[in-house]
Amino acid sequence: MSRKDAHAYAASLAATLMVAIVVFEAGDGSYGAAPADEIDGDEVVIVAEHDPWA
Repeated sequence: MSRKDAHAYAASLAATLMVAIVVFEAGDGSYGAAPADEIDGDEVVIVAEHDPWA
């Protein structure tokens, strides 16, 4: 997924689930989004965090 799509998806997830969502870049250069508590950080670079409470 592109970086722009990952940010849009993360914002939507954060607003829907009301949890912090992290946008990350994987080792192959692709981007993704996942709940912050599911990221270990070993294989990804965190790009941004969408927190619905902030």
